[in-house]
Amino acid sequence: MIPETRSWAAFPGPFAYLTNMEKRTMKNLGKRVLISIVPAMIVIALGTVASGAIKLLKGQTIYIPSYSNVLGDYQPINLRANLVIHNTDPVHPITVVRIDNYDTNGNMVEKYLPKPVELKALAATRITIKNPKKGDEGAGANFIVQWKSENKVTEPLIECIMVGALGTQGHTFTSSGRIIAEEGD
Repeated sequence: MIPETRSWAAFPGPFAYLTNMEKRTMKNLGKRVLISIVPAMIVIALGTVASGAIKLLKGQTIYIPSYSNVLGDYQPINLRANLVIHNTDPVHPITVVRIDNYDTNGNMVEKYLPKPVELKALAATRITIKNPKKGDEGAGANFIVQWKSENKVTEPLIECIMVGALGTQGHTFTSSGRIIAEEGD
């Protein structure tokens, strides 16, 4: 004999055993939760958009940390620094007017720009640092980069990428710049 089958419609749902008053209370509670959550979500979304606002500038001076070695397994790992400057503006060029390299003690090691360099819209440039001389290395080395533009432009992306190897292991680090001066108008 084949057992009798039932459709899902015959099984009571999760709210089948609630009274009408309890069902109305549940509906009202759901509406109240929705009414309180939606404005909070809007405030959070607007705050996120506002904090991510694009800043237009005419120039900056930026400090970028650079590391020529790090300690790994009780011995130093020598790193070669690559300073990379990206013009993120899709329309206007920027002019890089200064790239100076300083050692851990704050002494200037080298000026990398004999004359200003123009970066066209969305262009990039890279400066590869030669192996540091004895005494120039350390954890506090840095660059000072200064750029300007005739028009207000989006902030360029300036990073230092440090690459090195010890034995068969490769090591790569990046550091981003910190603004130390800004020109808005």
